[in-house]
Amino acid sequence: MEKILFYIKKLQSTFWFLPTFIILLGIILAIILPQIENHFTQYVNDFSKKLLIQNYDSAKLILSTISGAMIGVAGTVFSATLVVLTLASSQFGPRLIKNFMHVRINQIVLGNYVALYIYCLIILYTIRDTNDFNIPSFSILLAMISTIVNIILLIFFIHNIAVSIQADNIIANILNTLTINVKESLSIKNEGGEEEEEFKNQDINEKKEKEKYKKSINISCHQNGYIQFIDYNQILTIASNHDILVELEFRSGDYVIANQNCGKIYTNDTLDEAIPQEIIEQIIIQTSRSREQDLEFYINQVVEIAVRALSPGINDPYTAIACIDNLTSMMCYMTKVKLPKKYRYNDKNELKIIADMLDYKGILDEAFNQIRQFSNGMPSIIIRLMESLITIDNFATNQAYKKAIQKHAEMVWNVGEKSIISEHDLNDLKERAKQIISI
Repeated sequence: MEKILFYIKKLQSTFWFLPTFIILLGIILAIILPQIENHFTQYVNDFSKKLLIQNYDSAKLILSTISGAMIGVAGTVFSATLVVLTLASSQFGPRLIKNFMHVRINQIVLGNYVALYIYCLIILYTIRDTNDFNIPSFSILLAMISTIVNIILLIFFIHNIAVSIQADNIIANILNTLTINVKESLSIKNEGGEEEEEFKNQDINEKKEKEKYKKSINISCHQNGYIQFIDYNQILTIASNHDILVELEFRSGDYVIANQNCGKIYTNDTLDEAIPQEIIEQIIIQTSRSREQDLEFYINQVVEIAVRALSPGINDPYTAIACIDNLTSMMCYMTKVKLPKKYRYNDKNELKIIADMLDYKGILDEAFNQIRQFSNGMPSIIIRLMESLITIDNFATNQAYKKAIQKHAEMVWNVGEKSIISEHDLNDLKERAKQIISI
């Protein structure tokens, strides 16, 4: 079921899905409305007739004008969208193109204009200059109202285009989407979570669980690509039904090679060859990364913007600082989120899945490692990184989290100590560093 939901979400997130749905709705209305109108024409009063088109030539002129205008504006909308995608790709990185394609207002505007164009063509085709056919006046009135709505939508579209290419809004939208996904996939499902204290005997228990089984079978990936989705619930069901233990060595976002071992099955019996195949079918591998289970995907997008901003060719520290600020907000939020556990148990409290899961330390590394590495010799960036780590440390209550944060603070201090030339800037960094580490 989760695989089906994944494909549905993926379909809904494509650029063409919503416009196609709107266009199909327009075609259906254009076919049905004239037929309905024919049956109710006799009930139209004289006052209503004055508001409706009753002349064949006027009806054709109005519909022709609307259809021509709509297809012209649709071309303009499409061109403007391509320009924004080109600008975003060159300035912020090609991976952000997906984010712009997911913007609903762009899809709605394009779908409405094309749908109204097709709607007018179909209505125009149904008009006959004969005595036994009534003019579809209500259908024409609907086309005129839709034209006014589309003009208003065009204003919203232009405003959205202007706002969407601003760096601060792009960064905030990426991390807002990440927060929503975290709430939906982690907090609500609550598949487990990191405890406040780490179990020291965790590795020992894992070894004991594996030793319960006499045989191990390798699971091979079926194609090259990035892992987009893993249906852990279905794998848990399979493992429980066949009394096996499944160990997965990769997670969503990792790149795998065809025929590469991506996990193991531990069993006491001779397994049917179909079982490993059934497990691998629960892992969706495609040519690009997906945002559904891949938290690093969003973080990498923000980090890419920051790294580009710090490059000598662009040299835009304010954009990099905006990225650091938003990543700080996200890391503070993640200190309160229960991340998925490495170990998954069935209803009988039997260990059935050992998964490779992203922990808080890994998320922190993804967020700040590259920015720190590219901040060499930039006092404003190094000082802001230290301030951010202090803020995150104040939110963190888990000692393992605090230890990871302080390790990053030490690395930031080392970079600053070696690369900051100005003594005043170095003293500013030192004052902040003393709040989190011993120097």
